[in-house]
Amino acid sequence: MGVLSNLEPAGVFGYFEEICSIPHGSGNTKQISDYCVRFAKEHGLRYIQDDVNNVIIYKEGTPGYEESAPVIIQGHLDMVCEKTADCTIDFNKDGLSLRLEDGVISADKTTLGGDDGIAVAYALAILASDDIPHPPLEAVFTSDEEIGLLGAAALDCTALKGRTMINIDSEEEGYLLVSCAGGVSAICKLPIKREEKTGVFAKLCLNGMSGGHSGVEIQKERGNSNCLMGRALNELGKVLPFSLISVAGGLKDNAIPRETIAEILIHEDDKDALIGFVKQYQEIFAGEYSVADPNLSFTVSVGGGAAENVMDEDSKKGVIYALLHLPGGILRMSSDIPGLVQTSLNMGVLKTEKDVAIMSFSVRSSLSSEKEALVSRIGSLMELLGGSLLCEGDYPAWEYKQDSRIRDLMVEVYQDMYGKKPIVQAIHAGLECGLFSGAMPGLDCISIGPDMQDVHTVNERMDVGSVARTWEFLLEVLKRLK
Repeated sequence: MGVLSNLEPAGVFGYFEEICSIPHGSGNTKQISDYCVRFAKEHGLRYIQDDVNNVIIYKEGTPGYEESAPVIIQGHLDMVCEKTADCTIDFNKDGLSLRLEDGVISADKTTLGGDDGIAVAYALAILASDDIPHPPLEAVFTSDEEIGLLGAAALDCTALKGRTMINIDSEEEGYLLVSCAGGVSAICKLPIKREEKTGVFAKLCLNGMSGGHSGVEIQKERGNSNCLMGRALNELGKVLPFSLISVAGGLKDNAIPRETIAEILIHEDDKDALIGFVKQYQEIFAGEYSVADPNLSFTVSVGGGAAENVMDEDSKKGVIYALLHLPGGILRMSSDIPGLVQTSLNMGVLKTEKDVAIMSFSVRSSLSSEKEALVSRIGSLMELLGGSLLCEGDYPAWEYKQDSRIRDLMVEVYQDMYGKKPIVQAIHAGLECGLFSGAMPGLDCISIGPDMQDVHTVNERMDVGSVARTWEFLLEVLKRLK
């Protein structure tokens, strides 16, 4: 018996639990794609599955809706895979361990994948039903959204006849999203030279931070552990000499990193100075982030003597300089829409290999010119340091549509059901609506979703009541699209 088996709507939560049992992290979507194909076959529905694991499932309109215009229901198959340090789950082969407490669903020590498993569950529940009135449906499930909207970019949109699309990839009930930022993944590579040295091994660990989605939660001004570690290493160099072995933090460029570890060598005589420095900066960081990251922790463990292959002095300086001076966080707020972040970037992944340091950013902006200028700025700094920049997964902004039938209808339905108007909003996070709008002239789209908190973190959770209400709202909208 499943953890969610007693919840209503039973179909939605049943499919969501099945989805959570299948590994479906970004870059690992073949199993979940095949699951959707099996679903289509079992229900006698026409489908398309492409080479990158995108799936489209078609269903005819119910009686009375046969001649209605087709409607696209769209979400993505992949999830961000984050876990605590002591979690033993292998995201490549294991499902999630779900929890249900006080009407809230979460996963034990991992991200939940409500973003965007709930969209797939909603769509499958509708496709499986025989008593929900709806127009002809085209359910579109894309792959690898979380690493640059790659599936949507590769999808052959000529297979879609609908020009009304409901994207289910937002995380606040009562909000209708109508515009989003464009973005790109910027991957910086900095060459490293190494040399053999002896000294006392020490490990610096900056963790306990809140992290979060780099689009949705960048405005909360939470600390980026990679950037803060760069700052700490720069200041440490003013106090005592050290050699840098490695520095690493974060798993996804669109998730604000929660933990970064630096391994160094110091002189035997500098143990006490290092311990004192870390204690001092624990207090400094804790003071600066007392509200945004109240559980921030900066610690050091000092080992014995060791011989290590460390970065040479120039390489160490280059890595620290890059961490210190590459831009991060919010760069500009919108002057048109109060409270909207216009341009930002997040160093979500930092790792050092034998001969290269890699720093991966999620760059976002509502203006393509600012996005391009920011990428150019990063590239110029990397060129100065002797490094390189590679950009992947570039996707356009989704521009606001002045005349939108689906927006007007959904506002009307929401007001009829709840006695108040929903909030119509532009967001800083990237959505696939921009790619679809660019590929399908005349597309009228909107994005909705139930309440979720702390997505892309191990604290991710989803509200059961909100899932049910959003389901009823979605069904009423489909009913009125006759």
